[in-house]
Amino acid sequence: MKLVEMVPNFSDGRNRSIIALLENAVRETRDAKLLDTEMDYDHNRSVITVVVTLENAAELAYRLIEIAAENIDMGVHAGIHPRFGATDVMPFIPLEDTTMDECVKVSHEVGKRVGEKLGVPVFMYANSALTPERRSLENIRNKSFQIEQLRETIGSGRYIPDYGPSSVGRAGATIMGARDILIAWNIYLNTDNIHVGRRIASAIRGRDGGFAYVKSLALFIQEKNVVQISMNLVNYRKNPLYRIFEAVRAEAARYGVSIAGSEFIGMVPVDALVESFNYYMMSDLKNNNILNFHQGKI
Repeated sequence: MKLVEMVPNFSDGRNRSIIALLENAVRETRDAKLLDTEMDYDHNRSVITVVVTLENAAELAYRLIEIAAENIDMGVHAGIHPRFGATDVMPFIPLEDTTMDECVKVSHEVGKRVGEKLGVPVFMYANSALTPERRSLENIRNKSFQIEQLRETIGSGRYIPDYGPSSVGRAGATIMGARDILIAWNIYLNTDNIHVGRRIASAIRGRDGGFAYVKSLALFIQEKNVVQISMNLVNYRKNPLYRIFEAVRAEAARYGVSIAGSEFIGMVPVDALVESFNYYMMSDLKNNNILNFHQGKI
């Protein structure tokens, strides 16, 4: 069976009724299954994980973007996570017998329809990118370039949408594309010093000489009064979880800081967990590594 995993990121992590509308759209779609929903108040962001047949992926993706556009106003949105729009990112991941090329085709079909019918600018990324520089998400949207900057520059230079208008409305813009499995992972540090967090994030970040397949940034979580290392692992086979965890632990120790806990956002491949569990099972149990590896949300 041809299956697609969709992991849309929505710019609302506080209004449960809006997220319920999105969940209901999944439940009402034939051959679609809702696997997980994560809402984060501080990030003001929700991530929904869905598996759907290739045949119904385009229609479901469009419906989710439509609901978000109708209910999320980016003009009043505030949160600590970088964001472009109501449906901030819409990735398509091939599963089972589905190919990456098929997911690329679906993403462009949806992108074109969203741009034309909903009037939402769409930037294609990852394997769906139409230019090399847009393959990487952070080259489109990052900590220093978000919707506020996009409003001023859209339609010129690097920020001409692949689909839709060169203007930003209530729903903002959407970044869309086909990609491989990604693990979203946050590690919390028992410090409120964001400068320490930024040094640690830089030490493990691929573009700064750290792990080749790790994208990371440091965020201050005001509600918990701690620093979070927020990461995307774009190839967990080449950069295993346990290696990253131990690197963060070692870097934190340089500043007299320890790890307070961690959390995964969305689903995680079982082989990624088994590999790390095996690593810690082989370690000295007296170090309490197994308990420290993943304590969940704090």
